[in-house]
Amino acid sequence: MIIFNIIMKIIKLNAIESTNTFLKDLCQRNELENFTVVYAENQLKGRGQMNSKWDSEVGKNLTFSVLIKYSSFAVSNQFYISKFISLAIYDVINSIVEVPVAIKWPNDILTERKKVGGILIENSVKRSEIQYSVVGIGINLNQESFDNLPNAISLKMITGQVYDLELLLKKIVESVKLNYELIVDAKFDSINKRYLKYLYKYLKPSMYKDVVKGNLFLGKIVGVSDDGRLNVELEDEKIKVFNLKEIEFIN
Repeated sequence: MIIFNIIMKIIKLNAIESTNTFLKDLCQRNELENFTVVYAENQLKGRGQMNSKWDSEVGKNLTFSVLIKYSSFAVSNQFYISKFISLAIYDVINSIVEVPVAIKWPNDILTERKKVGGILIENSVKRSEIQYSVVGIGINLNQESFDNLPNAISLKMITGQVYDLELLLKKIVESVKLNYELIVDAKFDSINKRYLKYLYKYLKPSMYKDVVKGNLFLGKIVGVSDDGRLNVELEDEKIKVFNLKEIEFIN
């Protein structure tokens, strides 16, 4: 049975299949305030990009969704949503740990080259504009092992500290609000510069796998297209463009 109460626009649930699905359904039935949050202690069917599964021990990690509204925002600019949300989480994680933090394209948050946070963005579109986004955020906080996820890590595994989930939730939402102002003011150049500054392997020759062709290759990330595709410079200096799930990062 689901129990919830609303405090400061935060809807807290003890268990739910997906906070994104719950918040999307709520939006269709009610007029909600901007930055309304749905937070679950136990997310039974958490989802990541391309319907990948997000596994989390009950009560150990932060899993929530936040509603973000726009007065006027073109669909053609939708990847800036991914960028500013990534930057908002980066800012909070970077303030906590002393090890390097990076944004792995498109919007995973890495510490020590392992995934500490993930984002799922689902937009509601009318004609050529995005009306609102439901942004699902998962942060690994107090979980101490990830047996089936060798590339995952938690903040506790890095620092040895135990974190207050709701306190960190509020810090992230405040950071989202601050970075949201860049979208409102259309400061896309500023968003781009910061995103590339913290982008994992940006301008660094590295090994990758072309998932479609199945081959490994040496390349260098040189940018991200306006539509969110990754631009990689190959050894012959040609630029190849990749969509999500078409390229794998080789550590």
